[in-house]
Amino acid sequence: MAFAAAAQAAEPVKVVYHLSEGIPQASRAVQNIRNHLAADPSAKIVVVTHGLGIDFLLEGATNQMEQPFAGAVADLANRGIEFRVCNNTLVSRKIDAAKLVPEAKIVPSGVAEVARLQAREGFVYLRP
Repeated sequence: MAFAAAAQAAEPVKVVYHLSEGIPQASRAVQNIRNHLAADPSAKIVVVTHGLGIDFLLEGATNQMEQPFAGAVADLANRGIEFRVCNNTLVSRKIDAAKLVPEAKIVPSGVAEVARLQAREGFVYLRP
């Protein structure tokens, strides 16, 4: 029993950050993720975006202070954070996938990806 508890304690916490509200939410999320990693560097974090939530992952996107997101996204990706973008959103908004930053990975459906991560992979849900 003690071995099982020790093994669970050694496993990283898995978290899905769900973004669908646009630039202000993305700004909060970037800071939340930085704080999260400062407190728990071993956390496994996946950011799933759809709707307006994908906007910060488009080439040239800036925050409310006109600072580009690209550097922050690249830095977080280098620290193991994954960024997933809803293909349904790309299609419905007529956005070419080539306009995404290189760190973004396309998934068929953002909401289905959030559900899959929670139900099948044991991710905790956070919405900044």
